[in-house]
Amino acid sequence: MSRQNLINQWVKDEKVKFEGWNFSYISKRVKKDSPPWNYKKLARKQVKKSLSLLDIDTGGGEVLLSISNLPNKSFAVENYSPNVLIARRNLKKAGVKVIRANSAHKLPFKDRTFDLILNRHGAINAKEIYRVLKQGGIFLTQQVDAKVNLIDLIKEFKAKPKWTFNNLAYRKKELIKLNFKIIKSNEWKGKIIFKDIGAVVFMLKNIPWLVDNFSVKTHLEYLKRLQRKFEKKGRLIYTVGNFLILARKT
Repeated sequence: MSRQNLINQWVKDEKVKFEGWNFSYISKRVKKDSPPWNYKKLARKQVKKSLSLLDIDTGGGEVLLSISNLPNKSFAVENYSPNVLIARRNLKKAGVKVIRANSAHKLPFKDRTFDLILNRHGAINAKEIYRVLKQGGIFLTQQVDAKVNLIDLIKEFKAKPKWTFNNLAYRKKELIKLNFKIIKSNEWKGKIIFKDIGAVVFMLKNIPWLVDNFSVKTHLEYLKRLQRKFEKKGRLIYTVGNFLILARKT
């Protein structure tokens, strides 16, 4: 494929409509390791014991919907307006009420409302989570470890990683200080393999905090450099990282 045809393909990948938190468009062009734990399985186990549930930063509601058998009193919050509409459509069938809210600031609920809070890759305001949890309530979160996740990819574009405080040690210390008891915690590093540069374009465009103001036009020289590296190696490999915390409010 000529260089111009490659660039045209990157522009096409950049313009693909992105909804919810759905990366299926590049699923066959990316191979990603998975953490040793199963977040959905852990969430289902806690849901079975719960009468009231909050899902923080639900995206399009895809993960919550897959957990099934949700309590009658189930809510989700999401701040990105296009995702709010998608989540409401997806979660309506499960009886989940979706509220637009910035979970990094204040949660729109009274004190001690929920006995279970789920958070998969969402913002953590530990004080607010503690406030809206009932005594003995459970907080389960899987997070991107910002100290390691895609740092090597970000450096390819001479960008700086954000929110590097979001790591297991920091979050455990924060929760313990608020009188949470840590029941389970784990951290993990793995690899992600890109089979073409267009898949990188799609990811960077739709995870905009990785590389500020990313576009094919503004970052074309970086993409050309990546293409040359890809042609030498046949693939591009970068580091991914997650951590998990299961905690109880005491």
